[in-house]
Amino acid sequence: MLPGFLDAHVHLALIDPAPLTAAGIARVLDLGGWTPPRSTLPVESDPGARPRRVELGAGEPQRAGRPASAVLPETVFAGQFLAAPGGYPSERSWAPAGSVRFVAQATDAAAAVDDQLALGASVIKVTLNGDAGPVLPRAVLAAIVGHAHDRGAPVLAHAEGAGQALRAFEAGVDALAHTPFSERLGDEVIAAMARRMAWISTLDIHGWGEPTDDFDRAVDNLRRFHRAGGQVLYGTDLGNGPLPLGLNRREINALLGAGLSGDDVLRSLTMGNLGGFRTVLRGPTGTERLVTVLRGKRPADPAAFSAWLGTARAISPADLGDLGDLSTLDPPDS
Repeated sequence: MLPGFLDAHVHLALIDPAPLTAAGIARVLDLGGWTPPRSTLPVESDPGARPRRVELGAGEPQRAGRPASAVLPETVFAGQFLAAPGGYPSERSWAPAGSVRFVAQATDAAAAVDDQLALGASVIKVTLNGDAGPVLPRAVLAAIVGHAHDRGAPVLAHAEGAGQALRAFEAGVDALAHTPFSERLGDEVIAAMARRMAWISTLDIHGWGEPTDDFDRAVDNLRRFHRAGGQVLYGTDLGNGPLPLGLNRREINALLGAGLSGDDVLRSLTMGNLGGFRTVLRGPTGTERLVTVLRGKRPADPAAFSAWLGTARAISPADLGDLGDLSTLDPPDS
């Protein structure tokens, strides 16, 4: 038995989370586009518009075809993407209506952050995609980060395009939602980031098993970040392309290929902290804490490690006595 496995980058508005626990994922961090069903947030469709009320969320708590007894993962979330007017992902067809909050001025930052936290968000997500459109100006980004920190919340960034990961770091962002993949970062930059930032892996999105140039750059950056002592969290960007609904063995193998040991991978899956923020990856008080169980003993052969992790199940501690012989469990599809 292990602490509940965490996927630190999912998009619940784009998937049904019901299969996740049976496939090993006990906790998820939603990084944009989802809040608990029936919640509402003010949205600005342009910098000068008055806020309007919109509905966010992945839908009704009981989806069609979902068993009433389905055990859902413990969920923490970021709320809306905070972006420059016209910035990523507002132009993307997959972005749910109302999921992007434009922050035009530094004076708008506090309200944008406060609205997410008022709905129960544990973290704040900003987007810095210079390849897709405008990005938050430095003063606006600094105001968002400063107010979030004043409120005790870490800030994560989608950083894409030349120079954007460094911009996030220099602004005091606490974590990158993706291992940097647009460019090879210098060793000194990576060493500085490793002292203060966390990175969420999301390696498999670059080719889904058919490695691309972005995959190769990300693995190279992650290898050096990990070697420098940086905090690595397992995350998949679930909802982005053909990713398995559960523990992703391709992601595990990519982490191993980037130099993480089996123990390092387990740490990346069971993190309870994000840097110095100690409780943001756990749900509110009273949330059921699921644990992860695996079939059989950990193999001595490193080549069999990801297959062993693929047998993971997330269950309530109260159900441990009902499991019987774990060696009889069928592993999930890989």
